Amino acid sequence: MHPSDFFVCVAHNRRGNIISELRVNDRIRVPEVRLVGPSGEQVGIVRVNDALHLAEEANLDLVEVAPNAKPPVAKLMDYGKYKYEQAQKAREARRNQVNTQIKEIRIGLKIDQHDYETKLKAMMKFLDAGDKVKVQLKFRGREQSRPEMGLHLMRRIAEDAAENGVVESAPRVDGRSMVMVVAPIRRKSQAKSDQRRRREAQRDAERAAAQQAKREAKAAAAEKNEEDAAGQQEGA
Repeated sequence: MHPSDFFVCVAHNRRGNIISELRVNDRIRVPEVRLVGPSGEQVGIVRVNDALHLAEEANLDLVEVAPNAKPPVAKLMDYGKYKYEQAQKAREARRNQVNTQIKEIRIGLKIDQHDYETKLKAMMKFLDAGDKVKVQLKFRGREQSRPEMGLHLMRRIAEDAAENGVVESAPRVDGRSMVMVVAPIRRKSQAKSDQRRRREAQRDAERAAAQQAKREAKAAAAEKNEEDAAGQQEGA
């Protein structure tokens, strides 16, 4: 394996999960490292103190990306930016996981208008949240001999919910019940997901900008201290 490939490998453990913490800067307790530059260029084997000095000059961090190598591999990078990017990837992976649930709505063939509207409202809410809805119509007594009435009611429900859902499983008789499954319309759920993603991205960008400003202020203060110290030496 080429030394520059270590950075890719150590970002994940054996199960593919992102490792959250790496040893950085003064936490690196080895005499020397194989140093990789910020663009992946090979610098060579250098003393840790020299690598830390290079990192400070470049206003970057020294990150030990392959602690088990001999010598360990370290890379010059903006560690705050790296953690932010890894968090974004982890968040995106979680979003892509299938989290759809199946909710259930139970109705009767002789449901009155008020109950119908209440059930429909609940169904629309489930669909709007991205969940599938199983509509179960229970036949009572002689109603079982009139499946066409059940089909008519199911068709009405599908039409009234068409703004938020589409029939995934057509009505079918199951014992003394008729069952239909309605799935959410992807574009509506995706729109809400995109809106949430934009808000999160904006918050993350603002947080990253604040961290960068803090780093720059720290670097400017250190530079000023060096200039003041140099001026005092000249005055002496």
